[in-house]
Amino acid sequence: MRRTLLFAAAVLLSAICIAGAKAVPATDDNFPLNYVPSGRAMFEQYCANCHGALAKGDGPMAIALKVPPPDLTQLAHRRGGKFPDEYVRAVLEFGPGPSHFSHGSADMPAWGPLFRYYDKQNERVVQQRIRNLTNYLASLQEP
Repeated sequence: MRRTLLFAAAVLLSAICIAGAKAVPATDDNFPLNYVPSGRAMFEQYCANCHGALAKGDGPMAIALKVPPPDLTQLAHRRGGKFPDEYVRAVLEFGPGPSHFSHGSADMPAWGPLFRYYDKQNERVVQQRIRNLTNYLASLQEP
């Protein structure tokens, strides 16, 4: 019963966070047409709910997920000290892929389609968003 209430609270918190998130469409009068937020700003808006403010996998929504989000500060460490730039870009754009789904979770969204929607299919801007977010994650790597 307690776990069910905790899960319901996490789902409600997620709904409130999503509803309150202010994604900036390309047509917003406050920003230029080709505005691209920093990687840090995008991480805070799109990733921190699950991965946590420090990218350790301990965000407020982590408890509601089937598979806990990974500690993103250890990506390079888990790959012999080299940050997996291309892998991270692919996950951000297309999602984690079929091997992830076989482990019971489709919780990690593919951000590419959302960015394309926000940026009115401007592929250059979409790719810059993904680069900014990837570069930010690279900057968080711990030894």
